[in-house]
Amino acid sequence: MNKVISLWTYGDDLPSFRHRIRSLVPALERDGWRVDIVVVPPKRYYRRIIERLKTIKRSQVMILSKLKLNPLEMRILRRHGHKIIYDFDDAIYLRRLRALGQAPGTSWWREMKFRAMCKHADLVLAGNEVIGTKAAKANPAVEIVPTPVDAQAYRVTSPQDKSGKTIVWIGLPGNLVYLAMIRDACRRLLRRHPELVLRIVSAHAPDWDDVTIEFVPWSHANEAQALASADIGVMPLSDDAWSRGKCAFKLLQYMAAGLPCVASPVGANKTVITTGENGFHAGNAQEWQTALDTLLSSADLREQMGEKGRLLVEQHYDRPVVAAQVLAHIRALVD
Repeated sequence: MNKVISLWTYGDDLPSFRHRIRSLVPALERDGWRVDIVVVPPKRYYRRIIERLKTIKRSQVMILSKLKLNPLEMRILRRHGHKIIYDFDDAIYLRRLRALGQAPGTSWWREMKFRAMCKHADLVLAGNEVIGTKAAKANPAVEIVPTPVDAQAYRVTSPQDKSGKTIVWIGLPGNLVYLAMIRDACRRLLRRHPELVLRIVSAHAPDWDDVTIEFVPWSHANEAQALASADIGVMPLSDDAWSRGKCAFKLLQYMAAGLPCVASPVGANKTVITTGENGFHAGNAQEWQTALDTLLSSADLREQMGEKGRLLVEQHYDRPVVAAQVLAHIRALVD
């Protein structure tokens, strides 16, 4: 009998699903699984589950990627399904931060759905320790699995082929709010480094008149080159419950491209960056300015830190490495 595993998502091109779950498909197929991708509408409560009962019943394993089903829907899955894995990589039990200084929103309904997702799963895969600890309050069967990066998709560019003055940030438009944290540092650095450019790889870019912005519209085809041709990657974050749940994925992208990084010491950022080895932590405007100035002033240091970051990705965060971890968890579950 064929082993069937169904991968459930709100959209098969959503970043979390694409990097954490869809990237597993080749490894799953090599392991003998037949893979079904199931796209679930965000509404159509109850019907969206009933309409997929055949898929539920024929799947030996279901991986639910960042879904927020309600408690009754999860009980239906639990009754008709076999093994259920819940995977998530953000503090989805909170509402997203909208402005700096604003606390992330809370919702009893969102919290209830999150608890139900965890409670009725046979296994929870969390992207980092912070959100894993939260999930463990509803279900002790939690494993920490980082969001992997495809290291082979990124090439490392020689410092001689770069400007030496390009700082890059990549991310969704909703996270552009965090860039305000480094605006003052960038403005001051222009006095020492007048050719400094802040490259934004996203769907939009901030409209600043005191910092030189280079906007690169994000696409699958251009993101790797947009990072590899830069010099320093940045990830500013405010220190709040929402940000502490993030998985530092953009830092892994920078490191895969051979870039040194500067990041706020928040959540998974503290795990990924070792200060002085592959980058720096910066907790305020002065620390941001000092860290960026240090890197902008030394091509050798940028290259050394970039090499160490790339090695970290290859050893711990590359897709084949993380896929092997997930497959081991799946085998243990079905056995």
